[in-house]
Amino acid sequence: MSKLFLIPTPIGNLEDITLRALTILKACDLVLAEDTRTSKFLLNHFGIDKKIYSHHQHNEHQTVEHISERIALGETIALLSDAGTPGISDPGFLLVRACIRKGIEVECLPGATALIPALVQSGLPCDKFCFEGFLPQKKGRHTRLLKLATEERTLIFYESPFRLVKTLDQFAEYFGKNRQASVSRELTKMYEETKRGTLVELADYFRAKTVKGELVIVVAGQGDEDDLEEATSTEE
Repeated sequence: MSKLFLIPTPIGNLEDITLRALTILKACDLVLAEDTRTSKFLLNHFGIDKKIYSHHQHNEHQTVEHISERIALGETIALLSDAGTPGISDPGFLLVRACIRKGIEVECLPGATALIPALVQSGLPCDKFCFEGFLPQKKGRHTRLLKLATEERTLIFYESPFRLVKTLDQFAEYFGKNRQASVSRELTKMYEETKRGTLVELADYFRAKTVKGELVIVVAGQGDEDDLEEATSTEE
């Protein structure tokens, strides 16, 4: 039966691939990849020989119609991002929407994603949270930060190592310098690190070192500091 499968891929440690993901990758007709070199390395590691086609943010608008038609005609296609779950700050949404509109079955497997481990190990409330992904670089950034400053849920952001300190400084300016946060980098890899503290403390810490790897910033929602202080006072 033809179907579009969205396959989460490891964000670092290749052992995080699921057995079910490997089974589908072996059985599908072809693989769509954000970066064919990255996906080829993954498939080769697990001994999977499969046709791989490019599907990324620069060509997805032009290819979704053709790909969805291929599935409608009977093919089973697997979509991979470079790391994590397709569609989460990665290509995938346009193809999923096109398939749904054509009545094509779409299934996303559970699996690796950076935001959940970073949230859970941050020590900040994780019962309710708001995932923002990458913030706008210029246009709309100021407006977005103003709106998020009053958000009461825990906030999660993705960020580049080259912009980390600047972003933390901006967060301190808009959210308050004493707002609690954490920064996780290189999740599941050898040099994995999660640093916790106020936004100012984190900015100073990372300002003094060279930062590499994928980054997730988790920031307490407005009012969380008051809740923590109240709980501490009650315990005393």
